[in-house]
Amino acid sequence: MPENAPWEYTLYIPNDPRAVTISRRTLRLILTMHDLIHLVDIAELLAAEPVSNAVRHTKGPAALRMRWSAGALRIGAWDADPEPPEPPNELEPIGEAEEGRGLALVRACSDLWGWQPLARNGNRGKYVWFELAAA
Repeated sequence: MPENAPWEYTLYIPNDPRAVTISRRTLRLILTMHDLIHLVDIAELLAAEPVSNAVRHTKGPAALRMRWSAGALRIGAWDADPEPPEPPNELEPIGEAEEGRGLALVRACSDLWGWQPLARNGNRGKYVWFELAAA
């Protein structure tokens, strides 16, 4: 497959804490197969945050979506809760915050991030995403 050809994958996951590990390993495999190994570590770290939030804070199913287009990798997690994510604070010194650093980490380490409400087939929810440039 040509390096610049766009692609997209979606992994539907149950509300199960093991989904975070499965999502990370699936993401690693997909990026490796598409010769984007240089993005694997940061993509895995950041993707774990919205997937973990979806599994931890909602009761329904969730999905991990990965899309490559125009030299950028967009990764996001969908969940069935329409409430917006908590806005990320500044990263606090290590050891001072027990939780709530996930989206701050995503904001600090990605090139772009955001969220959007979704409504499909009568289902409501949200999609939290981030982008990493190839370079």
